[in-house]
Amino acid sequence: MKKTIVLGASDNPERYSFLAVQKLTKYNHPVIAIGRKAGMIGGVPIITDHPSQKEVDTITLYLNPSLQKEYYDYILSLHPKRIIFNPGTENDELVEMATEKGIQAIEACTLVMLNTGQY
Repeated sequence: MKKTIVLGASDNPERYSFLAVQKLTKYNHPVIAIGRKAGMIGGVPIITDHPSQKEVDTITLYLNPSLQKEYYDYILSLHPKRIIFNPGTENDELVEMATEKGIQAIEACTLVMLNTGQY
């Protein structure tokens, strides 16, 4: 199981981040949902702070590049194995920073990856 941080989580069922948290949970991946406002997605709380985490496999982004900037240090401090840039979150600056730290940067869709067994 791959511990995953969903950055940009929303309790709005029409948002892809909401669906990603549900799907990750369904596939038994431990999920930490971080959003701009607190809420719940099923049994997963959406938190608004930046908790220290160990052994993070994946950070999947649901924030546009301008909102990602405030999370750069946090993202890199977690030393994830990979960052998934979902459609609309592509960010060359963060890709370069991650790559320099040995973090794999992938432009993909978390939902598609889960549905096709590529996660």
